[in-house]
Amino acid sequence: MLNEFKNFIAKGNVMDMAVGIIIGAAFTAIVTSLVGDLINPIIALFTGGIDFSGWFYVLGEETYASIEAATEAGAPVFAVGKFVMAVINFVIVAFVVFLLVKMVNRIKEAAEKEEEAAPEEPKGPSELDVLLEIRDALAKKD
Repeated sequence: MLNEFKNFIAKGNVMDMAVGIIIGAAFTAIVTSLVGDLINPIIALFTGGIDFSGWFYVLGEETYASIEAATEAGAPVFAVGKFVMAVINFVIVAFVVFLLVKMVNRIKEAAEKEEEAAPEEPKGPSELDVLLEIRDALAKKD
């Protein structure tokens, strides 16, 4: 099992995965800001000022002015707005990843077409051809 682990690390998969996780974390911060600072105000404009991040239901008899107040009081809170925000974040991230994969595939296809279009350079004689020529030259000499 230790050898398998060493082989796994040596292949470079761990480094690729680490880079992906780091970039993903940074990308998540950008998407969170995009949703919270740009998309939510637009949605609130069209829905008459509803702010999804503050949309919650307290599972009990008491009422609270905000989700923070309910959470601080220890009340069970059904945070619908946070869930909606998570769904919006997911859709945006999935769409951007889709566009990224599509772009990478186009670049790969273009590189493959260039490789196919490149004319093959004339090859020199193979090792077998050289040996046959030597054999024929030696046979003529005798």
